[in-house]
Amino acid sequence: VTTIIEGVGSAAEIKERISQIAAQAGMATSDYERDNLQKRQAALSGKVAVVKVGGATETEIEEKKFRVDDAVAAVKAALDEGIVPGGGVTLVNLSDTIKIDSNDQLVDGKQLLKTALLQPFYELLRNSGLNPDEWLPKIREHKSIGQGVNVNAPTKLVDLKTAGVVDPARVTKEAILNATSIAGTSMTMGALVVETPEKAAPAAPDMGGMGMM
Repeated sequence: VTTIIEGVGSAAEIKERISQIAAQAGMATSDYERDNLQKRQAALSGKVAVVKVGGATETEIEEKKFRVDDAVAAVKAALDEGIVPGGGVTLVNLSDTIKIDSNDQLVDGKQLLKTALLQPFYELLRNSGLNPDEWLPKIREHKSIGQGVNVNAPTKLVDLKTAGVVDPARVTKEAILNATSIAGTSMTMGALVVETPEKAAPAAPDMGGMGMM
């Protein structure tokens, strides 16, 4: 197999060819055809990388492959629209920008959004064995935006970007847009169908007082 990286022809002709391949990829009717065209486009653009994923079992390989795919998608999103501090802190900072005025007709909606934006931060810290109610006031009192908790070393607030704890800006933005869209749709419905968890059956009574038959 021969792979041409960038090429040594006319820059204008290479650029035109890249545009042609991109258009073909957009009209591809199968994933296989689209993947091959995108690989050719990447090669001519000088952007080629191969990530090899291995593991002891098929299940482990698949799990690692999904992680790598997610990481690649996150990097592409970050390259397109930049990054924001991770750890739920960007959403905390956004929540704090929402001002509540009791005379505002939208006060209930604003309060719901303000509270909802805090939930990823709360869940992340709870899952890490930390108390979010202890850390949230510290974040709000800090003068610099982007200060948060590195759950791998939760001793003090750190600049999350400097610590490498970041999220693609596009992912954070789309999460908010999708969540508000679903919430808005739910509010216009007459009813919602939800799954109610079944209560666990009571344990059998202790029969310790009975002798062996």
